[in-house]
Amino acid sequence: MEKYNIILSAEEQFSREVSLGVIVTRPLTTWHYLVPGFFIIDFLRRGSVIRQYTKHFMFPRKLALDAARAIDLEEDKTSVDYRIKENIGAWLNSLNLYSPDLVQAHTDLIDVLIDYYLKLLNTEGNSYYLLIKDAYRNRDNYQAFLKKITAAEQDVDRQVIEKTGRSVKVREKILAEQQQVEKRRNKIMDENFS
Repeated sequence: MEKYNIILSAEEQFSREVSLGVIVTRPLTTWHYLVPGFFIIDFLRRGSVIRQYTKHFMFPRKLALDAARAIDLEEDKTSVDYRIKENIGAWLNSLNLYSPDLVQAHTDLIDVLIDYYLKLLNTEGNSYYLLIKDAYRNRDNYQAFLKKITAAEQDVDRQVIEKTGRSVKVREKILAEQQQVEKRRNKIMDENFS
């Protein structure tokens, strides 16, 4: 359970950092300087955006981490996969984003994450970085994993863009998120495998 909590905490922190990185890259408007108290309103709004992003970013990751723990405890993989598909479908439906292709893209992403989390759960270390270092041993192995997860995430992003009508605003937001995710992952790689 300790490794589970270490991984969960690290993933939540990662999602907050990505969200904050996306928000901070947006320039301040004139209103920030002209209207007293606008900074406070904007601060509260940004906090809400960070919580919302973290919730959406973590949903498939939490499903994958729970599935990895269940599989590690020898639960039947077929029943775990069924639960995942049901949860993803219901979640996407609640966001008005349901499509069979998007469910499949999320399922593929979760499969990559399950393998990753299983690897971390079965290594030695008392911090997220030590788990990664023990699981992947060198930069090349970790980089191969990053390519795999990035491809799965980009497939999810493509499906979201398709489902939302190829909105320019959605595309820009997804691109900003992808850049922040890559930046944070490179930082983790550099800290572990310099």
